[in-house]
Amino acid sequence: MTAFIAAYDTEAPGCLAACRKIVEVHRRYKAPATFFIVGKTLEASADEYRRLLDDPLFEIASHTYSHKLLRDHPLGGPGASPAEMREEIVRGKEVVERIFPGRRCLGMRTPYGFPDGLRGAPDILRTLHESDHEYVSSVVWGPRFSMPAPLTQASTYAGDGFPGLREFPGHGWHENVLKGTGPSHPNLLLFFPLQFPEATPTDFIKTPEEEVRFNNKPFMDRAVREKLPYVSFIWHPWSLMKFDPAMEMLERTFRYAAEIGVRTMTFEQLHREMPIK
Repeated sequence: MTAFIAAYDTEAPGCLAACRKIVEVHRRYKAPATFFIVGKTLEASADEYRRLLDDPLFEIASHTYSHKLLRDHPLGGPGASPAEMREEIVRGKEVVERIFPGRRCLGMRTPYGFPDGLRGAPDILRTLHESDHEYVSSVVWGPRFSMPAPLTQASTYAGDGFPGLREFPGHGWHENVLKGTGPSHPNLLLFFPLQFPEATPTDFIKTPEEEVRFNNKPFMDRAVREKLPYVSFIWHPWSLMKFDPAMEMLERTFRYAAEIGVRTMTFEQLHREMPIK
């Protein structure tokens, strides 16, 4: 059965108010979620986030310590120095485990992400391995930094010498780009020929219904049709709140997942259940 992982890149001060509403929806639907939280964002509101997210429904993972790029990125700029890269990875995990005592931080999502993830970046992979991360989510683009990101499934970094480190890609549009609330750049154009014509709006979307129509439903439907292990989108709490303060999109998405028989879970749960090949 295909799983749906609701995952949130929690990276800015405005995320806290949004997370309060997001958590309400998740609890109402008893739907698990993974929150990738920037360490500095978590430290700034530690008590509030702990009260909000210290719940068996939720996985708390890292989004680095301060959202610095780990490697060069054509849209984001140059990557961190080796010392900065290590601090981003190690300190980001340490903050999560300090503020949520007794809970291991197994995973990390990189800022911005890359079409091929962290392949060919042995120093970053070694740091993740040595700091006891078990998975990373860094593949969140299509070819040549295009969108939407295809339904690429889990793999390992065995080819780079780290067979125990798993990659969990994200899928579909970066929702802030789809809405025009995030960065815009010519490279964000669709890559031709179209891989997902059913997920191709003619302009920035304007309503929560359009978000479900042009992103969530097409990718969930195709994942189920192709019997893929999972589907997961690239969501940002601050952007969800700005576009849809009632969180109507989440309501529609969880209802649709139930209709088509998709179960909800966290990346940690999927990692535990899925054998590493």
